[in-house]
Amino acid sequence: MRQKAKRIGLAIVGAGRVGLFRGEVAARHSAVDWIGIAEKNPDRAREVAARIGADFVTGDHRELLKRPEATAAIIATDEHLHVDPILCAIERGLPMLIEKPLATKLSESFAVLEAIEKSGVDAVVGYTQRFRRRWLAAKEKVRTGALGDITLVTSRAFMNRLVAIDNYKRSNAPETISPMVISGTHALDIAMWYLEAKTPTEVYARSNDKVLGPLYKGIDATAGMILFSDGCIYHLNISWALPVTWPAAVYSLEVGIVGTEGVLTIDDTHRDIVLAVSAPQSEGYAPDKTRLVDFMGSYPPGDIALGELRGPMREETDSWLNRVALGAETQHATAREAHNRLMLTKALDLSAKRRQPVPFPLAPGDE
Repeated sequence: MRQKAKRIGLAIVGAGRVGLFRGEVAARHSAVDWIGIAEKNPDRAREVAARIGADFVTGDHRELLKRPEATAAIIATDEHLHVDPILCAIERGLPMLIEKPLATKLSESFAVLEAIEKSGVDAVVGYTQRFRRRWLAAKEKVRTGALGDITLVTSRAFMNRLVAIDNYKRSNAPETISPMVISGTHALDIAMWYLEAKTPTEVYARSNDKVLGPLYKGIDATAGMILFSDGCIYHLNISWALPVTWPAAVYSLEVGIVGTEGVLTIDDTHRDIVLAVSAPQSEGYAPDKTRLVDFMGSYPPGDIALGELRGPMREETDSWLNRVALGAETQHATAREAHNRLMLTKALDLSAKRRQPVPFPLAPGDE
């Protein structure tokens, strides 16, 4: 017998890009009967509410999450503002889809994870790339043992600096964010998802800050290694200080996975569809008038086509709504996995700061 879907009253905390994208998907889902929005910017709140047909709008996330209609929540605020909405949703026992990371401070992430697990709330975290076909196909080859025992993973991420500038401008604590914590975590999550049976024991990294340091007290790039108890090595690097004219609207990524029985390489640089124009277009993260060439598809949520978002964030949101309504199993990152990713990125930053290897796992005060 087909399972009857639970009805969903969806509270969306934060109506920025991601809140809008997920809200538009939710507005078309058959199980969603009610949508409420909490957004501090009243003009933005009205705009998004009109586009998704929201039933309730407020500037106070506490007011929204207390509404009796709310039965599930999406936490889509700026990265450094996740903690209080998460804790408020836990008080109501609401299942959640939380944008990564759980928190930007490791001590807060420990506290949030403890609260989630103690409450028993079904909270998952938005590592959207798990819903792209190429990463799922690679996961299946690793899962089924086609490569044998994995001995080495390597990833290289290059990012347009518009992402970094936007993040540093929005933060009142630039020391808590970094290319690893905010953006490198996506590649790291994919690699650690593939290596989920292995135990990381030590981290080593170096960083530089010649571009973003003088302007925002930020970090340009970090390169490092994560060492595992069985001798496996994950080598990773990310720079989010590439020029604004770098053609990737957000990122380009290359990953290699080597095992005892095979090797798998994934080109996610998006150089297969190149857009060149005479006047600026609305492609990408934060369009800039100097950007006239784009690697289309490099914006992680997906692409707008025929008036709708197409791509991994749409699939991820639909999958989560099915998880809530039908109890369906999904490949979303758990809160514990998300905490692990934050701890690893913090360990990489800490190693770079200390200029020495760092044992893993970290304690709450190690950052």
